[in-house]
Amino acid sequence: MIGLWIALGVLGGLAVLFLIYLWMIAPRAKRKRPDDTPFVGKEFAHRGLHTKDVPENSLRAFRGAVERGLGIELDIQLSKDGEVMVFHDFTLNRMTGIDGKVKDYTAAELGSMSLHGQKDGIPTLKEVLAAVDGKVPLIIEIKIPGFDLSVCPKAFEILDHYKGPYCIESFHPLAIRWMKKNRPQNLRGQLSSDFFGHKEKGSKIQFFAVKNLLLNFLARPDFIAFDIRYPKALSFRLCTKFFRALPIGWTVRTKEELEEAKKDFDGWICEDIY
Repeated sequence: MIGLWIALGVLGGLAVLFLIYLWMIAPRAKRKRPDDTPFVGKEFAHRGLHTKDVPENSLRAFRGAVERGLGIELDIQLSKDGEVMVFHDFTLNRMTGIDGKVKDYTAAELGSMSLHGQKDGIPTLKEVLAAVDGKVPLIIEIKIPGFDLSVCPKAFEILDHYKGPYCIESFHPLAIRWMKKNRPQNLRGQLSSDFFGHKEKGSKIQFFAVKNLLLNFLARPDFIAFDIRYPKALSFRLCTKFFRALPIGWTVRTKEELEEAKKDFDGWICEDIY
């Protein structure tokens, strides 16, 4: 009899832990989410429609995506003088051959740098929005160095005046929490992956929490942008299948991958397939 009570106690404890886990990973309640229809069934050009001769995150790459009717995924971070720039890496070397970080240079200096030896400079968010002009939906990734969230209010000083469809995503849960507190009317998403699966360098605790969406309770995202290599990850499946968060897949690099990704994702961030 004692053994039965112990077993029931263990099962009860496990049930409570599972309910806590579900509470932690739950997205925003579906009835409270903003309209996500501009992003459903849509292909998004990863950092614009870039090629060997058209650099990523350049105005030409974005104009090319608009001409093809593709949605656009892009990245934002701050310059030294507080301008919102469109650039992926925190460091400049890969794209410009210049040492240092984006935050070490002014917007004018960044704009004069050559991307991959081409005529394109690093654009500002204002320039990109003017080029796109609401013609296609945007997925805007907020890049957060450490815990500095200053890019968030700066970005929305600009985005609040933009009339086209866009949503915000980030790997950093605190960026999405900032959205929850300050722009609850906007569509927001948590970026994630199985960081251990492809051996990323960084904090194992942080990677475990973000991979398993355990910090969703901080921000209650509306969509989950997940690495297409890991569609069976438990937390991702529960968020999208049980809680009905919108699943966005990244990064699709072949037509075959796109067809496979359509089984598990309702929007697709694509590169090199056009």
